Amino acid sequence: MSGETDLARLLAEMTPILQEGEYVYCTVQGDAAPWLALEPIGTFREAEGLTLILERSRADTAGLSYGPVLRLITLGVHSALEAVGLTAAVSGALTRAGISANIVAAYYHDHIFVPAADAERAVDALRGLSRGSN
Repeated sequence: MSGETDLARLLAEMTPILQEGEYVYCTVQGDAAPWLALEPIGTFREAEGLTLILERSRADTAGLSYGPVLRLITLGVHSALEAVGLTAAVSGALTRAGISANIVAAYYHDHIFVPAADAERAVDALRGLSRGSN
């Protein structure tokens, strides 16, 4: 099943959903296998180490250090990986609201990590973007 590529439709139907929980980014060294027991929701290998995106409680239990505490917003629309402009539009709306964002595209949806203190404002900004797309 392929996702949506039309930007106007993506914006109109994006339905931002604030997920429960707090998330953090951590970096670890070595093989990924032992870290997978922490059930990260995302990983990325860089030259400097393996990035894990984890529930904060799992990072705390493992004794891992991390930066800001984030909340996760999932866009409910099934966006195609080759869609053009959705990331830019979302980033722009959050920039105008003064909210930093880390956007992760997965197969079905785009996921936005924002500072926990800004989560509700971020959802409002994204809903405004969606309403303004009609």
